[in-house]
Amino acid sequence: MFFVSYSALTKTLCVCSALVVCNINANAANLSWPKVNSVLKSDPAIEQQLDALLASMTIEQKVAQIIQPEIGYLTVAQMRKYGFGSYLNGGNTAPYGQKHSNAKTWLQYADEMYAASIDSSEDGSSIPTIWGTDAMHGHSNVYGATLFPHNIGLGAARDADLIHKIGQATAKEVAATGIEWMFAPTVAVVRDDRWGRTYESFAEDPDIVASYAGPMVTGVQGGIGEGFLTDYRRIATAKHFIGDGGTENGIDRGDTLASEQQLRDIHAAGYYTAIAAGVQSVMASFNSWNGKRVHGHRYLLSKVLKQQMGFDGFVISDWNAHKFVDGCDLEQCAAAFNAGVDVMMVPEHFEAFYHNTLQQVKDGVITTARLDDAVRRFLRAKLRWSVLSRGKPSSRPESANPQWFNAKEHRELAREAVRKSLVLLKNNNNILPLSPKSKVLIAGDGADNIAKQAGGWSVSWQGTDNTNADFPNATSIYAGLRQQIAAAGGTVELSVDGQYSSKPDVAIVVIGEEPYAEWFGDIQQLEYQHGNKRDLALLKHLKQQNIPVVTVFLSGRPLWVNKELNASDAFVAAWLPGSEGQGVADVLMTNSAGAIQYDFHGKLSFSWPKFDDQYLLNVGQAQYDPLFAYGYGLTYADKAELAPLSEATRAQPIEGAAEQTPLFVRNLADGMLWALSDSSAPLQRFNTSSAVSADGNSITMQSVNLAYQEDGRKFVWQNADNTASASLVYAEAQLLTQAVRSKFLQLSIRLDQTAINDMTMAAMCHQQSCLRTVSLQPLLQHLPAGRWHSLALPLHCDAADTMPSVEEAVRFTAKQPSSLAVADIALVNSATSSTLVLGCGS
Repeated sequence: MFFVSYSALTKTLCVCSALVVCNINANAANLSWPKVNSVLKSDPAIEQQLDALLASMTIEQKVAQIIQPEIGYLTVAQMRKYGFGSYLNGGNTAPYGQKHSNAKTWLQYADEMYAASIDSSEDGSSIPTIWGTDAMHGHSNVYGATLFPHNIGLGAARDADLIHKIGQATAKEVAATGIEWMFAPTVAVVRDDRWGRTYESFAEDPDIVASYAGPMVTGVQGGIGEGFLTDYRRIATAKHFIGDGGTENGIDRGDTLASEQQLRDIHAAGYYTAIAAGVQSVMASFNSWNGKRVHGHRYLLSKVLKQQMGFDGFVISDWNAHKFVDGCDLEQCAAAFNAGVDVMMVPEHFEAFYHNTLQQVKDGVITTARLDDAVRRFLRAKLRWSVLSRGKPSSRPESANPQWFNAKEHRELAREAVRKSLVLLKNNNNILPLSPKSKVLIAGDGADNIAKQAGGWSVSWQGTDNTNADFPNATSIYAGLRQQIAAAGGTVELSVDGQYSSKPDVAIVVIGEEPYAEWFGDIQQLEYQHGNKRDLALLKHLKQQNIPVVTVFLSGRPLWVNKELNASDAFVAAWLPGSEGQGVADVLMTNSAGAIQYDFHGKLSFSWPKFDDQYLLNVGQAQYDPLFAYGYGLTYADKAELAPLSEATRAQPIEGAAEQTPLFVRNLADGMLWALSDSSAPLQRFNTSSAVSADGNSITMQSVNLAYQEDGRKFVWQNADNTASASLVYAEAQLLTQAVRSKFLQLSIRLDQTAINDMTMAAMCHQQSCLRTVSLQPLLQHLPAGRWHSLALPLHCDAADTMPSVEEAVRFTAKQPSSLAVADIALVNSATSSTLVLGCGS
């Protein structure tokens, strides 16, 4: 097994961690980065094979190798035509569009794409493609897989050997579906817990991230010289290089304002051990570093990562991240290739990107040397994995082990991980552990809610559309508790709202954050349920009846919960435990004889805030003043009593919020929904990425990409039903105030076909009355199809209108088969200079 000491690698560096507090220079002169790829040596046989392959390949075949489409947009015919080197499934995509595809179906799809890729009849190439997937906490996109705790919980476990075993188990489940490549592990070091990806990080301390990254990589890929990339082992990816956890204000894909020394000593920690362990892929990060996008940063990608650190694998881009590089758009980005990105993830626009990149190579914008280097790096990893000799996915030896998928030993490992990840923050009067012979009330909306305990990146990307039925092999926290209580002769009652038929001896209340992923999870307030304290009301309701309360808190980050702590006798940070909810019962309950089954093991890998404005709270910083310090965690031997905490708030309102009111900018704003109407049903509402109107055929809605993953919606009118419309609606009717009337409705649109007879856009509607209604036909006739355009509709044209309230913010109606995509819908004070304004005379 491969383990690398972070301190040994960085003994000449100033490492900001729990052990060392650094005085970091803003601009260190002549900064060097350690070369860490010292064990994985170049294989002369593979290099000779690469020489022969590159010499035999056409420019067209080389370009196809370095473009990665997504299965929601890629067809088997397109794979056969172009022979793309790889493809991926996004978090919301499963084979054949079936969310509940089983492992066998995923394997079947892998066979089809493999066969198309080696078919040389059209592209002349027979180099097999490989499939990449986000196996974030287990094979987490696949229905029925084992889901391990998210990384934030694993960080609390402080167990590198456990991490190695989880890497092995995940690789086996991925292998069972025929997929060759995992976009994991995430090795971000989070500095601001408002970031929506905090739960993807092992710790705020680079020491833990470094101690985990290597063992996770060797678990997935095998150790160098120890079955490396053989049998069930998959290609691993360390992500996101670099600084993703350090963005200003915790804004996903934002700007990391840091010195190079901070970047090296804090944010690179996981890459030292991952590269030393032989990781074959590194994913570039969406964020900028001091104003420059990392995807276009030649110094970081080529000089630092590849030259100084010695990484000889390949750099993969993130989902459409190239769009943000200067001089690039969705369909071309020579700047990212020239900076050092080797494989470009282009989910939807891959054909245009292929042709444009091909032309850029022919024109010399991308040199043939850079193209050959990118292809060589990618093919080197594929050859190390023996892609040319493994055959189609279903014929591989590892595919003869379908029992690996959701194997019993994997579930037991995940259950162990749950037990070790739990952190006991409060245990007044030593109320825990509980006797399973007690009369127990289990309350809270997280108790019997596997979607909530799993979080985002679980069967679906955001996890918001999941129910218990989407997790057929999982156990909820309630079900795990019920099993043990019933077996010991106790009684258990489940009541989400805390009502009961017989007064209990104790209440276990499971509450926490709703699922989210990526920027959907960015928050501005650290206070839990800021503005709506319904869970606090539940806790107080039980306490007022003299019922002891044990709170199990599900979250993807530490949050300010002083009020909830005061209303609880015991408080357990359970993070996002995944599919094995029994692990919670293993620790909370004694056995039937009254003996402790498992003690609390977890220690905080993220500092817990004392105040609601402690956005930057990291061990080692000046004026460090947490409620629970990094490394805190009680055991049953501790007799600590937590005194009542201050409930005073200090957070200030966010400035500039009035300049723009997002309605659908990257994701639905709070209180907003999509709605489809047809002659059979008006305003059928949805909070999903895809939908179909009530009659099953008038309108369909699906997610598309403007700049971010699924940040747009495409509406297709299938027939000439004049009543069929697509709307962005308010969950509750809103007053049409003068402040709203003074704004512009601004949005991006994309027409996907040129033949439009008539299409109307209406804004601020109440039933059939709308503040503004305009025909888009004259405009759409002159706008190129397939491209995004920004429009703005002033809402102040009719000052005499007296409509008091509105249900629909914007409504689109078409009178014949049509297709329109929309994104970035907001109320703004003034339209941007590049926006087409539909004036009051329109």
